[in-house]
Amino acid sequence: MKYTQLGRTGLKVSRLVLGTMNFGPQTDEPTSHGILDAALDAGLNFVDTANVYGWGENKGRTEEIIGTWFAQGGGRREKTVLATKVYGSMSREGETWPNEDRLSALNIRRAVEASLKRLQTDHIDLYQFHHIDRRTPFEEIWQAVDVLIQQGKILYAGSSNFPGYKIAQANETAARRGMVGLVSEQCLYNLAERRAEMEVIPAAQDYGLGVIPWSPLHGGLLGGVIKKEAEGGRRASGRSADALANSTVRAQVQAYEDLLDKHGLEPGETALAWLLTRPGVTGPIVGPRTAEQLESALRALELELSEEVLAGLDEIFPGPGPSPEAFAW
Repeated sequence: MKYTQLGRTGLKVSRLVLGTMNFGPQTDEPTSHGILDAALDAGLNFVDTANVYGWGENKGRTEEIIGTWFAQGGGRREKTVLATKVYGSMSREGETWPNEDRLSALNIRRAVEASLKRLQTDHIDLYQFHHIDRRTPFEEIWQAVDVLIQQGKILYAGSSNFPGYKIAQANETAARRGMVGLVSEQCLYNLAERRAEMEVIPAAQDYGLGVIPWSPLHGGLLGGVIKKEAEGGRRASGRSADALANSTVRAQVQAYEDLLDKHGLEPGETALAWLLTRPGVTGPIVGPRTAEQLESALRALELELSEEVLAGLDEIFPGPGPSPEAFAW
């Protein structure tokens, strides 16, 4: 396993992040525990979740699965850098009540306590804001975070799905309070979706945030989906199916698969390996449903892409260019 610092912090994390969104909805508890054990055995120490994972009537179920894994002992909690998130409503359907979502000081306090209980731990290493809150000022958010840090319930704060200007606002406000501020940004970023390069990633780099890309295969689009369909395998669904309905996108993906086939490379592993070459990236989130998918993701760590392959990928999936030149001069 390869490790790096999380942004400007002294925290050392693995260059792959284990995403757990499938734990519960698609992967049962014993299989989830097996994946967590296999990840830890491979040296993958960074585990990401969110309070709403489990979805629907089962919100919080994913954190519970991680909690029962920690409860098995064997150094599982001590070896894990644990990240979870707050923002989404935890109300059950038909039971909506005020202050059970967003980033008010009240909800942050309640959400942390609930996550700690489900996770069966006394602290969260990285507590992430799952979305911007247009109603709550950063002064209030940081006041709540400061209390939690002093209580030892969280160690670091991060953002997710923030635009560049909100990263700047958040950290400028934190600096005025003498706080560390955000140390990471979890954003949608992959070969097929590179808009984060325009503003988000530069802001993260300037403020010393580690970048944690989610959906590195763009919902399966970059995992060899056309070849799998042709061979009678699993058909595209969700985001990848919608994207392939566009003839331009389909042509891009076909060119991508042809390029990798020419060089004997596996699409999913290549997409992950490409992200590992990108400036500012701490590590992409992989969300395996099975142990086999985890093994495939781990192979990306050893994959070195040639300059020819990297140039070919840029030609097929060109980035937006820097800001403001991407849209001005």
